[in-house]
Amino acid sequence: MDTAYPREDSGAPTPGTAASAAHTAVALGSPRAPPRDHLIWSVFSTLYLNLCCLGFLALAYSIKARDQKVAGDLEEARRLGSRAKCYNILAAMWAVVPPLLLLALVVTGALHLSRLARDSAAFFSTKFEDSDYD
Repeated sequence: MDTAYPREDSGAPTPGTAASAAHTAVALGSPRAPPRDHLIWSVFSTLYLNLCCLGFLALAYSIKARDQKVAGDLEEARRLGSRAKCYNILAAMWAVVPPLLLLALVVTGALHLSRLARDSAAFFSTKFEDSDYD
């Protein structure tokens, strides 16, 4: 068998003839974007925001989503990527909301204590008359 190139087949159309100009286009639908696995976000959640192991769960689902994407099962990869995204959001909320609540408690406590101190200072600086002690 001769595999030398370029081959010249007598039956094949040459690039300038009318037979090569005719072509058929098949529309298979709109191409969908490849599924996202959120792996970088999951690694960040695992390393920095890993409260209640939510970051680790997000990392596990991200790795599964990437494996399914490589295997060609895009629907399963989308489902696992979506679950990884949910766990990443939960991990971020667990890491951000409690410190903000603690900060709000400290600020309101400090404001309350300052008002209490101001009111008690006014109470103890009151001058009484001698007739008050009779």
